[in-house]
Amino acid sequence: MNLPNKLTVFRVILILPFVLLLLGGYAQWGWFTTVFGSILEYTDYIALVIFIVASLTDLLDGKIARKYNLVTNFGKFMDPLADKLLVCSALICLIEMQRIPAWIVIIIISREFIISGFRLVAADNRIVIAAGYWGKFKTTFQMIMVCLMIVNIDALAVLTQVVMWIAVLLTVISLFDYLLKNKSVLFNGDI
Repeated sequence: MNLPNKLTVFRVILILPFVLLLLGGYAQWGWFTTVFGSILEYTDYIALVIFIVASLTDLLDGKIARKYNLVTNFGKFMDPLADKLLVCSALICLIEMQRIPAWIVIIIISREFIISGFRLVAADNRIVIAAGYWGKFKTTFQMIMVCLMIVNIDALAVLTQVVMWIAVLLTVISLFDYLLKNKSVLFNGDI
């Protein structure tokens, strides 16, 4: 397994401690309180650091894979899946913590399901569809949004809301951009 793939697997592994720390501090689980005791007031910040590290591995693994020609089928499959797992896990936790409305998370996760299904159809036709710029902007704003919602600072409330709306807008734009640019894959000449 090459370095970019190890970074991708590492990103997936980081999801469990991220979720446990993020929800553990919020939910005050009995066993969690016993194990982590005095650090509970800092769990959001520790979870934030884990989320940032995981997000940075996304940038790093792609750059390394392209620079050293280490692109593999495993990486093509797992890298976007790891991103989706990380962001969706964070968003679902933030619903539980009442920091983001569920309907926004439904839009974001629905977009991911639609694109994943679309990619399966393309793969079945032996077509590889690269991520577009709108999708990259969407991911960046979603990750910034998650970070702002984790820290949950009142002084940043307006900024958090603005970033959330930009992330939602980019989610929708990137979906339509993706579908319009690749509609021939789905309809295979039937339109």
